[in-house]
Amino acid sequence: MTIKQERMNERVQEILSELLLVEAKDPRLRGVTVTKVQLDREFQMAKVYVNALGEEDRRDEVLAALERAKGFLRREVGARVHLRRTPDLRFEWDATLAYGEHVNALLDSLDIPEAEPEDADADADAEE
Repeated sequence: MTIKQERMNERVQEILSELLLVEAKDPRLRGVTVTKVQLDREFQMAKVYVNALGEEDRRDEVLAALERAKGFLRREVGARVHLRRTPDLRFEWDATLAYGEHVNALLDSLDIPEAEPEDADADADAEE
């Protein structure tokens, strides 16, 4: 990935995050976070990964609301990022947060006995 692509990914993510936080009127978009943006090499298509933190059950509702707001979001991105052509936005649910929570739950459920402290006298003997 080129430096320009990385910068554009970050810029589009910032713009979309701000739009969802401040300007989006749809109540279904409250609490939605843009976790990642991936533009293709030609900057014609952007995969926008989103999540409603801790609310996995809202997935379909959020994606439907984003599809409905796609025209507004795309127009605003085009007005704020000066590219020859405004990229088409494709929204995808980011499941990495849920996966991370699942892994943490698995780790928390492990029953690992605590290690016994080593004998201090043995360490002192080994140093001599």
